[in-house]
Amino acid sequence: MKNVDAKLDRLLRNAAKAAGETPAEMPFGFDTRVIALARKNGNGAVFGTLLRRVALVAAAVIVFASAGAYLEFNSSSDPVFASGNEFAIADSAIQDEVAQ
Repeated sequence: MKNVDAKLDRLLRNAAKAAGETPAEMPFGFDTRVIALARKNGNGAVFGTLLRRVALVAAAVIVFASAGAYLEFNSSSDPVFASGNEFAIADSAIQDEVAQ
């Protein structure tokens, strides 16, 4: 407990000494330089770069998915599956005729 009291006393003494000091100020013209750099290389440029990268990745995914789907549908050598289920089409036509 004595160790904690000594640390607290030391902290309070240092805080009392620092009360009379003035806070540090920015150098003259620092804020205008920061604003000028932000406009030149700011969030707009970073956001545009990110948007371009996302669009490029999305386009690549679309191309690969389309190519894969095309190859999958073309690889079917069975004519029944290549043009759709002809039995389902014939069954639908028969049911339509019977219903009338």
